[in-house]
Amino acid sequence: MRISAIRSTFCVVTWLYAVPAVAAPCDSLAAVALKDAKVTAAQVVPAGQFSPPGERPEGAGNPYRTLPAFCRVAATLTPTSDSDIKVEVWLPASGWNGKFQAVGNGGWAGEISYAAMADAVRAGYASASTDTGHVGGRGTFALGHPEKLIDFAWRSEHEMTVKAKTVIEAFYGSAPKLSYWNGCSTGGRQGLKEAQMFPEDYDGIIAGAPANRTAISLWIAHAVLKDPASYIPPAKYPVIHEAALNACDARDGLKDGLIDDPRKCTFDPKVLLCKGEDGTSCLTAPQVEAAKKVYSPAINPRSGREMFASLVPGTELGWGVQARGPEPSTNIYDQYKYVVFKDPNWDWKTFNFDGDVVRGDRPENLVMNATDPNMKAFFARGGKLLLYHGWSDPNVPAVNTVKYYQSVVDYMGGVSNTSSSVRLFMAPGMGHCGGGEGPNVFDKMAALERWVEQGKAPDVFIASHSTNGKVDRTRPLCPYPQVARYKGTGSIDDAANFACAAP
Repeated sequence: MRISAIRSTFCVVTWLYAVPAVAAPCDSLAAVALKDAKVTAAQVVPAGQFSPPGERPEGAGNPYRTLPAFCRVAATLTPTSDSDIKVEVWLPASGWNGKFQAVGNGGWAGEISYAAMADAVRAGYASASTDTGHVGGRGTFALGHPEKLIDFAWRSEHEMTVKAKTVIEAFYGSAPKLSYWNGCSTGGRQGLKEAQMFPEDYDGIIAGAPANRTAISLWIAHAVLKDPASYIPPAKYPVIHEAALNACDARDGLKDGLIDDPRKCTFDPKVLLCKGEDGTSCLTAPQVEAAKKVYSPAINPRSGREMFASLVPGTELGWGVQARGPEPSTNIYDQYKYVVFKDPNWDWKTFNFDGDVVRGDRPENLVMNATDPNMKAFFARGGKLLLYHGWSDPNVPAVNTVKYYQSVVDYMGGVSNTSSSVRLFMAPGMGHCGGGEGPNVFDKMAALERWVEQGKAPDVFIASHSTNGKVDRTRPLCPYPQVARYKGTGSIDDAANFACAAP
């Protein structure tokens, strides 16, 4: 056979195998009937040709350049008369793995999570995301719109899930054999809400750093921003961080620049008290007191009762998220402006940590929070919940996730009854959903798939840390409450020289 004939035959065979196994053309999905919803667009996006609305990413920095061809379906959902929920469903044109992976949002949402959807599609999943019913990452939409607040809180995610599965079945001719949720921060909270309220929606859920709302940003603002004398300039964050490491790092038996469990650290920022005039390497007395409050759980001034957790030693390099000012962090500030007090001119300096906390914690104000420990229905149908959080998270207190995990374990009858259904992994030195000085990259989806599909619960993650694109440290992440312990020999930057052990 001539070379040209071989090439021709090869091209024909390749083309045949590349034909997507679909039941309907992409553009026909525009006519799919969806309850309280309308498909607004359905079109094929050629490989590498996707650009988010209003953007034209180009070159090596374009995160979508390696996207395969997919069918892009957009829809507007209107479960109430005041709802305007935008969703997108992306369907690989070929190579679909038969599964569905929905992706979560961050902050107040207000946009489709395109980058996360792209990751899912590249891995062979059909994917979906929602703007949660409004545009823009602020809480202004909630003022005077209680139904939109519910859309943001949980309804948009559930409605998206139901509609996405219908679209998937219409395109491929079969429903997804398994469905997964993958989210962090607001996306982590969304995943918990799905498990708690709609246990049939997903078979496996990744919930990272669940952003359940407290008055944390107001606590820190009152400590650092209310009195100008207490303000800690960002230039001092590294100094405080170094002092915290000096006090806490070696407590686990290994000085490696990471704090295994900051709750066991007794760091007192008073060690940085200026001995003379204020300087960049010390803290004034008001700054010392402010730092102490940042590390301290919020205390009710009347009862002395602990109300909610704050930040822990090791978070200092990220304090600018909450303490840079001049106002509190937007996510929580907006929560109190537009949801709790319903006043866009509300002054955070008037907040008191007694009655105002009670007001903020009313169910109608925390409709988005996902703190219910009752996972009976989700676990009963075989659902798996993978929780993770970075100990150095400056946005969402890591202690909150530990407490939530423990509440589930206690409610469900102890570790022996829950370890096959829920596991928590705490990452020393990791920031909010990633980043930070500690190993922070690990394959959560592969682990969740093995757990759901093969019954192999994750016993360890090998996480990596990179500098300038080069891996410079690996370390095991262990199921809580276990921690990684150094074996005594070999590089402390190699995960092989560590083992998971009881704390």
